Amino acid sequence: MTDQTFGVPAGITRRGFLLASTAVTATALFSLRSGAQPAWGATPTDRLDGDYARLTGSHWGSFTALVQDGRLVATVPFEADRYPTPMIHNFPALAYDPTRVSQPMVREGFLRDRQNSDRTGRGREPFVPVDWDTALDLVAEELERVRSTYGNEAIYGGSYGWASAGRLHACDEQTNRFLSLIGGYVDDVTNYSYGAGMTLLPHVLGDNQAIGGPVTTWDSIRDHTELFVMIGGAVFKNGQISWGGCGEHTSEPGFRAAADAGMQVIAINPVLEDEAAEYGAEWLPIRPNTDTALLLALTWTLVEEDLADLGFLASHTTGWARVHPYLAGETDGTPKTAEWAASITEIPAETIRTLARRMAGQRTMLSASWALQRADHGEQSWWATILLASALGQIGLPGGGFAFSYGSTNGIGASRSQDVSVPGMHRGRNPLRKRIPVARIADMLLSPGARFDYNGRIDTYPEIKLIYWAGGNPFHHHQDLNRLTRAWAVPETVIVHEPFWTATARRADIVLPATTTLERNDISFSTRDRWLVAMKQVIRPVGQARNDFDIYADLADRFGVRSAFTEDRDERAWLEHFYTRARDNAARRGVALPSFEGFWEAGSYRMPEGDCEYVYLADFRTAPERFPLYTDSGKIELYSERIASFGYDCCPPHPTWLEPFEWLGHAKAAETPLHLISSHPQWRLHSQMDNGPYAKANKVAGREPIHIHPDDAAARGLADGDLAEMVNERGAAVVGVKVTDRVRPGVVVVYEGVWFDPERPGEPGSRDKHGSPNMVTRDIGTSKLGQGCTAQTVLVDVRRIDAAPTVTVYDPPPIAAA
Repeated sequence: MTDQTFGVPAGITRRGFLLASTAVTATALFSLRSGAQPAWGATPTDRLDGDYARLTGSHWGSFTALVQDGRLVATVPFEADRYPTPMIHNFPALAYDPTRVSQPMVREGFLRDRQNSDRTGRGREPFVPVDWDTALDLVAEELERVRSTYGNEAIYGGSYGWASAGRLHACDEQTNRFLSLIGGYVDDVTNYSYGAGMTLLPHVLGDNQAIGGPVTTWDSIRDHTELFVMIGGAVFKNGQISWGGCGEHTSEPGFRAAADAGMQVIAINPVLEDEAAEYGAEWLPIRPNTDTALLLALTWTLVEEDLADLGFLASHTTGWARVHPYLAGETDGTPKTAEWAASITEIPAETIRTLARRMAGQRTMLSASWALQRADHGEQSWWATILLASALGQIGLPGGGFAFSYGSTNGIGASRSQDVSVPGMHRGRNPLRKRIPVARIADMLLSPGARFDYNGRIDTYPEIKLIYWAGGNPFHHHQDLNRLTRAWAVPETVIVHEPFWTATARRADIVLPATTTLERNDISFSTRDRWLVAMKQVIRPVGQARNDFDIYADLADRFGVRSAFTEDRDERAWLEHFYTRARDNAARRGVALPSFEGFWEAGSYRMPEGDCEYVYLADFRTAPERFPLYTDSGKIELYSERIASFGYDCCPPHPTWLEPFEWLGHAKAAETPLHLISSHPQWRLHSQMDNGPYAKANKVAGREPIHIHPDDAAARGLADGDLAEMVNERGAAVVGVKVTDRVRPGVVVVYEGVWFDPERPGEPGSRDKHGSPNMVTRDIGTSKLGQGCTAQTVLVDVRRIDAAPTVTVYDPPPIAAA
């Protein structure tokens, strides 16, 4: 059993890994013969030989890279970051990892006969190395063939996912920009992280500020919050990453300061996460996917016991008169009492009633995780959170209310800096304006011409002949990977930019090797971070890797739009252009940024701090007529007339308990009696860095670990270190066993992001050798409203096995002779 960090054996804790790695980097730092920071020379790769130390940045944080003889040897955390993540210490190993794509590659069958190749050979056939001109000519020819034969609507510009930090080298923006310039492409809308929620909230709150911020700051929570209710999710591990870059990590110190100040914590979660355990949180181990029932019962308890703020409900919300009869059971014959919820959630009725009283009697912050809405009918849990917060009447008060992002990414709740932003590459105007919900990729590929509902609209899926993907990894994000494998064989051409041989790269026809963040210059900045960091190029490109910007510039040249794509700027000119615009914007707000040369030489700049304490919806609370929300009513919509007009039985117009298609209260649980949770790990960012030493140190027998309660393990004859098979009718995955009482009985946890390594790709029931949880998830949307990811709604069983096939995903695919 584990006894330290959840899921991490003693000796491989996050803090322990960090301290050990920092000791190594400190030794390396003192061994450098030259510690000067070389200036940016005449070319981007100037002065990248010899020994030096250089500051740079990433999604995981900023750090000083230590280079000896032109080779990255170690990393030292940025001095301003008090809570750095150990993931930055993966970079020296990953820079030269055997899974790097060494040069442009073309699938053997595709190169031999582009029009008649066996597309099921993707992921099976060897690759043939080619030179850059040959590869780019092939890409241009395929793009031209498809758009001239089928039209640009046959091109899907995917590029979804976390690619790389920085304002320039954001490959999704560059992909969109290039494809827009050559006639357009099919795009996507929403995301896998909170796609259902981001579709719902504009109907209920008018925008998505409650997800991305600003939300009530940790300073306000520290000084005013008495009860912090975490409904799912975590704070520390998810807060290690930040879109666009990170100068300092603020989620962990923010939570610690509030807890140290006396804030009580309640964790409503099937899993006892690290911060909840460390601070002695009261753990309510709820049945997965039943949070909506609990939230409805808490709201009804407030009403029954005259604790609801009826004045706030009347003045700041609309629809309460439509919701109240449902809670009372007048519309369906079932009052949403604590006893009713207890039978669904397995949280005792008296515990529910006591919690409602405590929340009403104290300044309470509700923190609902992104994971809640990644479930069947996932929209309902977030809507029910808003309903409960409205009934409590603390929305807009210091330390009170709700948010959907604490613990979901770094910087949420941080003290606000001055309102200064750094622009990035403009995506351009897509002439097609054709989009699908991103979690419906397989549906689109398998059912061209089929109708689908999304957010009140009816559309049809296009017939995709070419996929162009740069950054991200759909063979990590998507559900039912056996189904996606079959769908991936439908298009005629798949083009991928990738530094590593990920599952997506292995299933491409043309693979173009891209640089990593270490091999180019950029500017790290996030709107939730106070630091601007110069992401200086650390090493020369490995192998024949090229920047996505340069790849697209050369492709644009083949289509006669090079100048339109580059605007006649190179890497340095673009970064100086972005910075100059940011500097002018800052000056208008009274902030004097240094010159670009001064910033680049210094390596970083800390933005002046703005208001330390910010309270979400404070103005709306004070004067709802003067500061209305952007909803149809200007108020919080507990009942949405607009959603009602859509007529969706899978998404009623007010928060509603709808039984998931799989859950532990379902008859199906007799066959697959364990609910699988696949949350974010602390040793990688989705599938990024799964091939790094930190993630590999946390494998069990080389497989992704499955965390299982002692009772469930004993019933199956499982012990720590055993190999097991996680299985249901959709597929199976080989996992390594970790027994822990930090998950409730009937629940298992396998973190998402492990590299996909199937035995029989695409075949029904195929097994992944490495432990991917998306071998067993069901590929359907949350509802017709959000069409989001439902990966958290899945039942499985687990059985012990004595042997399993060798994991081969960390080996490059077969390379044939040119």
